[in-house]
Amino acid sequence: MTSAVTVAVVGAPDVAKELGKKGTASDLTLYNMVRDGHAETLVEPTQFPEKFPPLVTALAMADRCLLVVPELSRAVAETIATLELVTVPTHVVLGPGVGEPEVARVLKGGRLESAPRMPLDPVHLRAMLEEWNAPDVAGPPAAVIDHVFPVKGVGTVALGVVRQGTLRAHEHHRLWPSPKEVEVRSIQVHDVDVKEAGCGSRVGVALKGVDPDEVSRGMVLAPPGTLSEGAQLAAGPFERCRYYRGVVAEGDHLHLSVGLQVVPVVVGPLGPGGTRLETDRPVVYRPNEPALLLDLSVPSGPRVAGRLALTGPG
Repeated sequence: MTSAVTVAVVGAPDVAKELGKKGTASDLTLYNMVRDGHAETLVEPTQFPEKFPPLVTALAMADRCLLVVPELSRAVAETIATLELVTVPTHVVLGPGVGEPEVARVLKGGRLESAPRMPLDPVHLRAMLEEWNAPDVAGPPAAVIDHVFPVKGVGTVALGVVRQGTLRAHEHHRLWPSPKEVEVRSIQVHDVDVKEAGCGSRVGVALKGVDPDEVSRGMVLAPPGTLSEGAQLAAGPFERCRYYRGVVAEGDHLHLSVGLQVVPVVVGPLGPGGTRLETDRPVVYRPNEPALLLDLSVPSGPRVAGRLALTGPG
């Protein structure tokens, strides 16, 4: 493949299937399209809004986002509140049942106020997807895993996206945040065997030295010494979601979303100088990586409490 992009399609079900061929399905459903050397992976948070983590996971996987607004429902409002706290470039797609003025009122004052808007036209969307590419990030290879399963005769196979550098077959890497080191036995890109996969490529990687039950979503395949991990975390000041109805305080039990990891967390002291967090298990992160605090117990309103940036060990 010469180019690739991963796009989150949120706000309405059944739109992604008009743009690609159905692939891996779990709490997320992936749709794929390969044209003239350009590979597109569309991620739909299938179990949202019943469950909230699929939405933040889909957004964390994405280079770009299509926010489809078929109507101004509670689920769309929660999606908009979440999108305001992430930086993924977003296009707003208007369904036939919603008008431009009412959408403009909802988006006013937020990050999406100036986002490009367009009608729901699959032909136009397909053409636009062909022009999008993942950013090319230089550095040591890093592949973020989103699914894993056993394959008879092969062993452990992990699916994910190369987010930095170039991943090569037969390299040895650490499976962050665990201390385990594994060998990349082979790589496939959209079912084609390759010796290496560049930044942005969606890969299937056969791993030697690890069982499937030792691999989970959010783990990162990268060389030793290139990332950070831990359960005691320091973070920058907490920025509350303007639509969140609760109050985040020291001692609260919430969830932390960082990368594709969603883990229970206890909030420590909060202040203008920063925040302390303690997760129930180690997480992998980069210094200053953005993260979200989630309140999965709220009876109404958005389940995203706010955002912060992880600065290092706490």
